[in-house]
Amino acid sequence: MKVILPSGDVKEFEGEVNLFTVAKSISNSLAKKSVAAKVDGELMDMSTVLDRDAKIEFITADTEEGEEIIRHSTAHLMAQAVVRLFPGTKVAIGPAIENGFYYDFDPNVQFTEEDLPKIEEEMRRLVKENIKIERIMMTREEAIKHFEALGEIYKVEIIKDIAQGEMLSFYRQGEFMDLCRGPHVPSTGYLKAFKLKSVAGAYWRGDSKNKMLQRIYGFAFSDEKKLKDFLTLLEEAEKRDHRKLGKELDLFFVSDYGPGFPFFLPKGMAIRNTLIDLWRREHTLAGYTEIMTPIMLNKELWETSGHWFNYRENMYTSEIDETEFAIKPMNCPGGVLAYKSQLHSYKDLPIRCGELGTVHRHEFSGALHGLMRVRCFTQDDAHIFMTPEQIESEIIGVVNLIDKFYSRLFGFEYTIELSTKPDKAIGSDEIWEKAESALASALDKIGKPYKLNPGDGAFYGPKLDFKIKDAIGRTWQCGTIQLDFNLPERFDMNYIGEDGEKHRPVMIHRVVYGSIERFIGILIEHYAGAFPLWLAPTQVKILTINDETVPYAKEVFKKLQEKGIRTELDSRAESIGYKIREANGKYKVPVQLIIGKNEVENGEVNIRRRGSQEQVSMKLDEFVDMIVEEAKVKFDK
Repeated sequence: MKVILPSGDVKEFEGEVNLFTVAKSISNSLAKKSVAAKVDGELMDMSTVLDRDAKIEFITADTEEGEEIIRHSTAHLMAQAVVRLFPGTKVAIGPAIENGFYYDFDPNVQFTEEDLPKIEEEMRRLVKENIKIERIMMTREEAIKHFEALGEIYKVEIIKDIAQGEMLSFYRQGEFMDLCRGPHVPSTGYLKAFKLKSVAGAYWRGDSKNKMLQRIYGFAFSDEKKLKDFLTLLEEAEKRDHRKLGKELDLFFVSDYGPGFPFFLPKGMAIRNTLIDLWRREHTLAGYTEIMTPIMLNKELWETSGHWFNYRENMYTSEIDETEFAIKPMNCPGGVLAYKSQLHSYKDLPIRCGELGTVHRHEFSGALHGLMRVRCFTQDDAHIFMTPEQIESEIIGVVNLIDKFYSRLFGFEYTIELSTKPDKAIGSDEIWEKAESALASALDKIGKPYKLNPGDGAFYGPKLDFKIKDAIGRTWQCGTIQLDFNLPERFDMNYIGEDGEKHRPVMIHRVVYGSIERFIGILIEHYAGAFPLWLAPTQVKILTINDETVPYAKEVFKKLQEKGIRTELDSRAESIGYKIREANGKYKVPVQLIIGKNEVENGEVNIRRRGSQEQVSMKLDEFVDMIVEEAKVKFDK
């Protein structure tokens, strides 16, 4: 029997052989590290016996697929520990998720956070036992009988939903067995790097009409170092949590009167307006004009656009004069109407229309998260209407504009994903292929690498998603470029070509920040609240030593304000040490000016920078010139 390896090498074996033996014939190290293998592209357990020629690729624990197998296996490990510790607990489902896993249980007595260390300890005992994990095949009827005897009502319900006649795959480790496609690691001894996180409620099958189960979340990795690094990252992320910092820095809040509808306070508005002013300036320079479209429009418009049939569950509606209206979840149909309000010639194109449009989308309350997941947000939208010949150059123009903001202003590293046609889509395959090719071609032309993300496009067209990496290595999806041949068709959009005939324009939907609210949340966490001078809500804070210095401090304050520097004056009767600690530590103000007797007499300011003990004196006029220059927005070359 021949086994073909990814390198092209061929191994020959006499008779049947399992995958572990194949791996060992290559190297003991490979056999030890491998948690599964691909046999002609299909994932299988290491215990799988080969009885034919095949192409084999071994999956080691430290690969993306290997980590997922470890996480799924660790979920089963936790379930086994729970059943051992809490007899009578019924088991539901337990998938692998990003960085970890969860399992849903129906216990006799509710779990608490105090139970997690006990469960972890039992899991470690199971790891030391190094219990073999075996794949078992059963008929549907055999499986129902088996789990009914154990009283596992949730497993029985799942199995009964499976079509009759199918052979079902189960995994057994000691006394514990669960329905699962697999693959799994060969034994519990492979599972050494895990940490239980929390206990939460979860309705059976996500339906509020069903019983509330208890869900235990955990993290799992292929080795202890990865787990330790991840937990350190979590600690750092917790310190940077934008909800916590947003409250401490007086930036924003969310009220119980409007879950998912954030309120911006004056300091938060300073950041928001700075980003918007910069957006307007850079888009004007890039040839965009700005429009504003209504927040609520007739249902008929949303039917024409396709949103009513593809996005209805996320839309808020109202009735006006016995006619149904919808609050816009997206800005694009309004942008289309703005285009159609005038006749256009090929000479007018491309038309680049920007809109800072506030949209509303219904999100489940459980998904809401500070500024990251809201029900009302402002998109820095723009719609570009162009001829087919202009597609490539316009996409390149948008990519370069996004790069200017991400790389040259904020210093973000980012990746690009090309998302293709989803299952729920409008338009022909031919139109989709044409649009996908146009996006890929533009990126190839400017040498921008990208990754394919099959089936994740918008319902009306493929897109490029820009994912930025923040200061602690997390990725966030922000900018997007969506190429759309469908809405121009659905709305019968036209321009007069050089031949005097009507032609169909092509449309680009794009954002740079994405959601301004979410982008601010990302920036709060990226900078840990310590914003660069140009973006800081308070750029300079003036701290007086005593009442006699207040009149001069007010002069300094007025001079800086007149120059557009965001300034605060702290003339409270507190010690100067306390004022410095608060300005520097709590509010993270980039520059503090300490005003004492010498500063008043010499017309100077004593300068202290955030995070520094050093103090420098300077004439007031010199300082003003210096800080005005420093506060300018600068793009790296």
